[in-house]
Amino acid sequence: MKKILVIHTGGTIAMSEDEETGAVKPGEKNPLHITVQSLANFAYITEEDFLNLPSPHMTPDHMFKLMIRITKRIDTEHFDGVVVTHGTDTLEETAYLLDLLLPTEVPVIVTGAMRSSNELGSDGPHNLITAVKVAAHDEANGKGVLVVFNDEIHTAKNVTKTHTSNVSTFQSPQYGPIGIVTKRGVFFHHVPKSRDRYTIKQLSKKVILLKAYAGMDKELLQAVNQLNIDGLVIEALGQGNLPPAVVPDLKKLLDKKISIVLVSRSFNGIVQDTYGYEGGGKQLKDMGIIFSNGLNGQKARLKLMVTLEQTNEQAKLQELFLK
Repeated sequence: MKKILVIHTGGTIAMSEDEETGAVKPGEKNPLHITVQSLANFAYITEEDFLNLPSPHMTPDHMFKLMIRITKRIDTEHFDGVVVTHGTDTLEETAYLLDLLLPTEVPVIVTGAMRSSNELGSDGPHNLITAVKVAAHDEANGKGVLVVFNDEIHTAKNVTKTHTSNVSTFQSPQYGPIGIVTKRGVFFHHVPKSRDRYTIKQLSKKVILLKAYAGMDKELLQAVNQLNIDGLVIEALGQGNLPPAVVPDLKKLLDKKISIVLVSRSFNGIVQDTYGYEGGGKQLKDMGIIFSNGLNGQKARLKLMVTLEQTNEQAKLQELFLK
């Protein structure tokens, strides 16, 4: 049997519902410890309670420290796989940052739950069991960080939370899962083409995220111009277009050597320099705005934080964001 590390960070999967108030919150004990005891037939399990945070409390600093902790334990204790339990609100961000930074081919699986431990139909124990099965599977090696949820296996790069409460919330728009988990085993039917990976010593850059909308106020960009930031990600309209009123202040940010990355607020497709009107994608790219190849806003923000640790050259950043 494989040697698997299960590292807990909190979230709904580690919470219980108060029978009197109906409030879901962390307790003194992690209810997953009982589930872990039932995994003895699947793998040799080692547990660590690294954090106990609701996922809205997670920060890139927490995620970076988690990456360092996982790396250290793999290097010193030679685990065959790792499972991270996590709250669902920011699960995709933690999974993606780990995917960008972890220097290992060992399977690292992130999972969670939409229903707390004492709710009827709680999905946490089942998701944990299937995540351990994937972490222990030989074919999971070298595929990067994976998210296992509701019997599906997704890449950290493509997966996103699509529903506020449904147990099948994690989907990979446009691409779909790369595998499934059944009673008979783990089955991969797709293989990621490549993995985008970086080595950095810290996360020190400040990057913010904005979403475009009809009639977007130029005052918003003017306010951003007053902030001490290193980068900006904008979820643009359609194929990568913005209202013309914000263009002058975008130019001011670029003149200050602030890196700006454009993604689409649409969850299928990629941004392209198609339209030549004021605020259109062609104008924006010609100005020096970086176009991303299909990442959503929250992941593009993390990638910009990472890549800015290596370079702030627009041409190099554009090359990295096409990966």
